[in-house]
Amino acid sequence: MRLDKFLKVSRLIKRRTVANEACDAEKISVNGRVARASYDVKVNDIIEINMGKTPLKVKVLKVAETVGKDGASELYEVV
Repeated sequence: MRLDKFLKVSRLIKRRTVANEACDAEKISVNGRVARASYDVKVNDIIEINMGKTPLKVKVLKVAETVGKDGASELYEVV
């Protein structure tokens, strides 16, 4: 699954376009490297989001195309 779509499905970022713009602005890194929106997210990837005052670092636990609001937090764990 693409990085921008994963960020939207997991509700880490509200909209896919915002996720895409954050990737273009180099505010998203995966496993210590700046990632493009087209990056293929895999289980155990560490995603770091540097938007706002405090950076957020999460580990991907599961990749799913669609998830309900309650299940979104099961896709990742905060590191």
